[in-house]
Amino acid sequence: MFDFLFVPTILFIVIVMPIWITMHYRSKSSSQNGLQDNKREQLDDLLASIDQLTDRIGTLEQILDDEHGGWRQHQ
Repeated sequence: MFDFLFVPTILFIVIVMPIWITMHYRSKSSSQNGLQDNKREQLDDLLASIDQLTDRIGTLEQILDDEHGGWRQHQ
């Protein structure tokens, strides 16, 4: 009854599927590597921004301590 599908199915399994699977995993691994590099750059930028903001907050707290000594109690 399904004899007419036997040959195309075998051809698909033997020829098309291995190529399809290989190309799928190649594209998946290359896209993951690109994302990792991109994410690494973003993380480095964020860490640099955090360091700058921490320094700025420290400076602002020092200025407030010098000019308005009791500013911490008013929170």
